[in-house]
Amino acid sequence: LVNLGCATGHPSFVMSNSFCNQVLAQMDLFKNGSQYGNQVYVLPKELDEKVARLHLDQLGVQLTELQEDQAEYLGIPCNGPFKPEHYRY
Repeated sequence: LVNLGCATGHPSFVMSNSFCNQVLAQMDLFKNGSQYGNQVYVLPKELDEKVARLHLDQLGVQLTELQEDQAEYLGIPCNGPFKPEHYRY
């Protein structure tokens, strides 16, 4: 919070995305804890995309529906996740 107050840290929008990712990850761990071992995991794409969707209004952006031919070309499902399996953060 000091970073925000002194205007030398990350913008609040970036922090909001980051904190939302952390909260959704914690909720998933609480709900599905038995599915996780004692190791480091990448945030599931579905959760990352959920956070992105929640922040679109702040950017004044709206998503359009992905058409079947577009999804086929990209090699992804029409309903997401919208990043191919080989995509890394």
